Amino acid sequence: MSGSPAVRNDGPGRPRDPAADQAILKAAMDLLVERGVEHTSIEQIAKRAGVAKVTVYRRWSSKEDLFAQAIEAARDELPNVTDARRPGQKLPDLIGELLPRWGELLAEPRFRALTARLLGAGPSHPRLLEAYVKHHAEPRRLRARAAMLQAQEDGVLEADADVDMLIDMMTGAAVQRLLLSPEPATPEEMTAYLRRLLRQCGFTVA
Repeated sequence: MSGSPAVRNDGPGRPRDPAADQAILKAAMDLLVERGVEHTSIEQIAKRAGVAKVTVYRRWSSKEDLFAQAIEAARDELPNVTDARRPGQKLPDLIGELLPRWGELLAEPRFRALTARLLGAGPSHPRLLEAYVKHHAEPRRLRARAAMLQAQEDGVLEADADVDMLIDMMTGAAVQRLLLSPEPATPEEMTAYLRRLLRQCGFTVA
């Protein structure tokens, strides 16, 4: 995807209302999670946001543009290992500290539903999947890679481990647990699963 999603201006002398923008983006994301792309209309988004339908059309040229920007704005990122580490703290201890936070997020019904909606929308609405990959999946992958490289330096991951392959394996396992398991996991179950997954991939985890 090149550039930001197309956004219309309100015209000369008509300043944008940031509060309206935020309400519209939040409404779009909420309805995307609840109903999916095909079953959500601009009219429904406007009603949920408490604005007139024309207000939405002044800002976004299409429903797909609006959803793409809503996905970009909703950056509920996983805790960052490299940023969260305190001086002198051992990496396995830090990962053990962050695992419950990761487990809580991944077990959240909203996160599970959003992941399912966007993966399912890929064939019909590739721009939305592209926005999700660019603003959510890829930043997480880059941070995961940095953490794994640090783990190799610290000696808690084999020096010859294929970091990119490990990330692919962990991503696939997480999607399997999120979307293909018959019952949703509790935060505690998801945390335990992530701990087992990391150990299986060769991490030393506290």
